Amino acid sequence: MKRLSAFAALLLLGASQPAIPVQRAQIVRAYPHDRGAFTEGLLFTDGRIYESTGIEGRSSVRQVRLEDGRVVRQAVVPPPYFGEGLVNWGNRLISLTWQHGRGFIWDKATLKKLGEWRYPGEGWALTQNGREIIMSDGTPQLRFLAPDTLKEKRRITVTANGQRVARLNELEWVKGEILANIWMTDRIARIDPASGRVKGWIDLSSISARVPNRGYDDVANGIAYDAKGDRLFVTGKNWPALFEVRVR
Repeated sequence: MKRLSAFAALLLLGASQPAIPVQRAQIVRAYPHDRGAFTEGLLFTDGRIYESTGIEGRSSVRQVRLEDGRVVRQAVVPPPYFGEGLVNWGNRLISLTWQHGRGFIWDKATLKKLGEWRYPGEGWALTQNGREIIMSDGTPQLRFLAPDTLKEKRRITVTANGQRVARLNELEWVKGEILANIWMTDRIARIDPASGRVKGWIDLSSISARVPNRGYDDVANGIAYDAKGDRLFVTGKNWPALFEVRVR
């Protein structure tokens, strides 16, 4: 897909409405990250980082040590699947694939595959709010799934100043909001889970500018939150660092 000026369009369309606040992410600390990881899903749980990576033939689900970026254990997602989002639920990890309508269920401790599940449409990202699993599919809609059956319960449509916001990618639940990377941009949307309304944008441009030799696809993608430590982490596809950030 072409790189689109989506936010310029949103500003024009919503010019007569109150401006949506923009916050800037500031780096607190940088940690090493595998430059070969095409990050699709990122989460922090039980003091550990878990990550899913994409690209057919290179897709994986992995446990990563935060301090040095070392991959502690890894499960391969075999071709023809393109790995996508990842979420934890109990002692399991649940992952998506992009265009095959098939997801996988993993044992969180060992990364042994426990099963598979099916869904219509594309799979982009996953998070959870403690009661439901939330899924993005590249459209302006977010799906809410029953954790035990992974069946869809409902959807919301994400809008900014009344305009639908597409390309919702990696998701994270943070303090009652859904954070979503907007694919091919340096923006994270702060989404009201009840209405789907974008309450604010988080600007990652100063952080992505620090990533050297970025290719066209090496965009910001990956949000993880340490609720106990109140730490927010971001990274991107093929980025050499994972950043703890403060939002101002």
